[in-house]
Amino acid sequence: MPYPFKLPDLGYPTNALEPHIDAQTMEIHHGKHHAAYVNNLNAALEKHADQQGKELEDLLRTLSSLPQDIQTAVRNNGGGHLNHTLFWGWMTPGGAKEPSGTLLEAITAELGGVDKFKEALTQAGATRFGSGWAWLALDAGGKLKVYSTANQDSPVMEGLTPILGVDVWEHAYYLKYQNRRPEYLKAWWNVVNWTKVAESYDRARGKMGSMAR
Repeated sequence: MPYPFKLPDLGYPTNALEPHIDAQTMEIHHGKHHAAYVNNLNAALEKHADQQGKELEDLLRTLSSLPQDIQTAVRNNGGGHLNHTLFWGWMTPGGAKEPSGTLLEAITAELGGVDKFKEALTQAGATRFGSGWAWLALDAGGKLKVYSTANQDSPVMEGLTPILGVDVWEHAYYLKYQNRRPEYLKAWWNVVNWTKVAESYDRARGKMGSMAR
């Protein structure tokens, strides 16, 4: 839905990801940080009625063509809103514990298998200097790519489709893990819902197929 954007419900209790991600972190992360991105995004668009009808992904894809006075605010807060909305979904309790089907086939063929993929994404997150995200994304040619972005930059800004991502801002883990980001990343794999990730992949591939026809 376009402007005014709203903070999505988390969809599960804040303690549902314990012991890997603690309830207090989830409460602050979703209820404070994500909410601030939504509020700041709406504030940036408040005086730009010509931009208010655009979906969030469209705003991010066309960032360079937006009015210059809101580009930074949309980049930071629109990216933060989209990234976190996806992040909560990929960690929904339940679902498959490992990839399967077409997603598994793609990870095996393009990234050398599940173990190598997990190592690559963990490394991308662990070595991201400062704040940012590590991603599994689909490029315009339908191939998987593992990389990281700074701050709240989204793969959408680069013409990629996010399939799975992990937040490595300190607010995502510091209450429980302090400066031990690698430990957080290792624990995070325990809360990935691979059914949701597969849905992201299949949906992205489906869109590519429809555009090709």
